[in-house]
Amino acid sequence: MTEPTNTQTSSNEVELLSFRLGDEEYSVDIMSVREIRGWTRATPLPHAPAYVRGVINLRGTVLPVVDLSVRLGMRPVAGDARNVIVVVQIVTQTAGLLVDAVSDILALPRSALQPPPDLAADTAQRCISALTIVEGRMIRVLDLRAVLPQDDAEAA
Repeated sequence: MTEPTNTQTSSNEVELLSFRLGDEEYSVDIMSVREIRGWTRATPLPHAPAYVRGVINLRGTVLPVVDLSVRLGMRPVAGDARNVIVVVQIVTQTAGLLVDAVSDILALPRSALQPPPDLAADTAQRCISALTIVEGRMIRVLDLRAVLPQDDAEAA
């Protein structure tokens, strides 16, 4: 008999920033996005994982740039003026995600997010936290904790 309040409705929604990698569309929770920057050439670092393009200077802070295509097992992003770097932050870790282009900001009910199928052999699968369909397009929601380089693991 109680009607939902606006607070309940908003907590049942999620906002996602969607972007393209080749012909595929991915997204991240908008709350983890700090900014969207144009392409900046990254300075490579020795012994960095293959998916780390290098680092850039972000207002005096050294920021690692992850080539998201390579991280997900696809061809590298070209790295030209058409590409963008999505700066994301999880807790205290900040990194740039190199993507082909930003597509849209999506506001969806949490019920529209479905868990991905369990495909243990698929390495990209571990980076996907959910799937959703928007206007006939399948959009993958990334788990940034799985995508970003882990400082502790790399230090070991």
